[in-house]
Amino acid sequence: MAELHPQLAQDCLTLGRFSLCHLLLMRDAHYPWFILVPDRDDIREIHELSVADQQQLLRESVGLSRALERAFTPDKLNIAALGNLVPQLHLHHIVRYDTDPAWPAPVWGRLPAIPYDDYGLIQVIEKLRGALGDEFSFALDLP
Repeated sequence: MAELHPQLAQDCLTLGRFSLCHLLLMRDAHYPWFILVPDRDDIREIHELSVADQQQLLRESVGLSRALERAFTPDKLNIAALGNLVPQLHLHHIVRYDTDPAWPAPVWGRLPAIPYDDYGLIQVIEKLRGALGDEFSFALDLP
């Protein structure tokens, strides 16, 4: 596995992986906030991936997006690859509701993160289990 940037490792929980990407959950219970990180070393931008990996990243992003819509029924799904603070290529998928505490503004820096309690974390994982297909493998150490 490509080494995860220290900021991502600190801010996120690894849920599992697709064939190309690791799926992370941001440790912020304000929003269901997921991050895809391609398992490739020294990649900062999507265009730096091979064509095959670019296509696979898009397939995994679309598959995750569909799963998030099924599992969470958002008002809006925000998808972004910013990387201003974390140079390692990663793609945010943030479930948004018009009732969330940052709506309609971006979530970055809006509120201090609230960690998940055990019950909230299990709820998010169970929703994903029901929505993700066979192409995803959950990490073994999850409830």
